[in-house]
Parts: sequence; structure tokens; C-alpha cells
Amino acid sequence: MLKKMMAASAVALRSGTRPSLMFTCRHSTSASSAVNSFLLRSLKEHYLEITRMAAPPKVSPPSSFSIIVGALDGNGPVLTKNYGKEEINISVMRLANIVRGGGGGDDDDEINQLFLHVTVSKLEQKDNLHFLCGLYPDALGIHSVSMRPKAESSGSGFLVVPSSYNGPTFEDLDEKMRDMFHNYIEERGVNESLFPFLQAWLYVKEHRNLLRWFRSVGTFIYEPKNGKKD
Repeated sequence: MLKKMMAASAVALRSGTRPSLMFTCRHSTSASSAVNSFLLRSLKEHYLEITRMAAPPKVSPPSSFSIIVGALDGNGPVLTKNYGKEEINISVMRLANIVRGGGGGDDDDEINQLFLHVTVSKLEQKDNLHFLCGLYPDALGIHSVSMRPKAESSGSGFLVVPSSYNGPTFEDLDEKMRDMFHNYIEERGVNESLFPFLQAWLYVKEHRNLLRWFRSVGTFIYEPKNGKKD
């Protein structure tokens, strides 16, 4: 079709006439339809490929934690537990999504490096105690400790820039204090034992997000012949 269009245009230019507007519009519509068709086919192929991916083995979180209802469809905390009068909430994402271009590792390495946002809250306190941590299969490291207003740690998203002083760099604290902070969160069950569940949970979440993306993009592009969408 494109070759025919170019040939017709060349003849028209040699004869001193212009291709009709109707012809141009018809070609434009046809080309757009072809692009949509190829794109929809590709989206469907990828969608089906993802549906055939093997699901990870089902893993339960440590018994003291509960999975927050609806966490797979949101950006807020994944796990919660009560510790005395405290409430512990944990959010997670790939560390590679935070530190871009750091080492060029492959996907297997990236899913083995998780980024945790741990919130310790007390009902009578207006601020929460926040720990930003790196979680690995065999270790957990603290990146920072800060106090943040509760309004800054809502379920709308856990990567929030604090509005006040964020505290000293964790590495600038003396070794004894760093060890005590590690003991503090370990007493609350925040350690490498969380890794198997959170890793599997991320696989499931990313799988669902991919399916949702391919489906929603395909639905947007799809144009039935009668011009009406279901």
C-alpha cells in the first residue's frame, strides 16, 4: 500500500496535479489501522507469554506478620504487625528501582536486593520512626533512621521526601549505636527471614502489573469495526 501511494504521488507530481485529499486521508486511515493491528497483535503475544510464566512457589510471611489486604494493587505497606503498643508496617520494592545504573547487574541479581521502608508507630505519638533498609537473602542493612510525621507515611506511597531534618547519616553514628538500632528492628521481626516472602510477593506484583499494563494499553488502542467499544 505504501509503495502504491508513493507511485501515485510521483505520477501526480509529474503531471502537475496533486493527489486528492480523499486519497490521502484514506491512506492515512489505512496506515493507522495497520499500525494498530500490528501493535495489538504484539501486545496480545506478550500478554499471553506472561500468562504462561510459572508462578513462584507460595511463601508465607513470618507468623508474627500479617499481609495487608489490597497491598498487591497499591503502593503502600505490604506487611504489618503489633509489637506491644507499637504498630510495625513494612513496604518493599526492588533496590535496583531506587539506585539506577549502579552496577548493570542482571535481573536475578536485582530481585535479590530489596529496599525496605519500615515504619514504627505509636498511637500517642504524632511522629513515626522510619528505617530505610536494604534486604538481602542473608542480611539486612540499615541505610538511615529518621522521625517523620504520620501524614508523610500514608498508604499513597512510601518513598516520601521528609519535610524536616532527616537525622545524621547512619554510617556517621558510632558502631555501638548502629548495632543497637539493628537489635531494635530485629526484636520487632525485621530481618533476613522476611526475604523469601517479600521476594515472591514482588514477583507476583510485577507479574500482575505487567498483565494489567498490556491489557489496558490494548483496550485503549482497540477500535472495533462498528466504532463502538464494549
